[in-house]
Amino acid sequence: QVQLVESGGGLVQAGGSLRLSCAGSGRTFSSYAMGWFRQAPGKEREFVAAINRSGGATYYVDSVKGRCTISRDNAKNTVYLQMNGLKPEDTAVYLCAAGSRRYWRPDEYDYWGQGTQVTVSS
Repeated sequence: QVQLVESGGGLVQAGGSLRLSCAGSGRTFSSYAMGWFRQAPGKEREFVAAINRSGGATYYVDSVKGRCTISRDNAKNTVYLQMNGLKPEDTAVYLCAAGSRRYWRPDEYDYWGQGTQVTVSS
């Protein structure tokens, strides 16, 4: 069982940067692959990035490649999403999740945080 809490969201101008953090509970954190998803009002949840258990493999949706970096520190039970060159279309609630097998599918994740709001102004 994992509990996840996101932080680091906020309001930023286009072209700015944010680093999101997702803190997981307990000693089982490293047993899970981790993913970041985002959801804007009225839209489906969208895969953003994922990282395997060891941190040695990462995956990104095409729209954020080159702008975002996912990483994890298992000793701190934390996964990060560094976002640079933010665009208004990046505005959404960003959620972290644990337990993926097929990283791009939300239904493959077992645990979810509550999300952190990212708003990018033009």
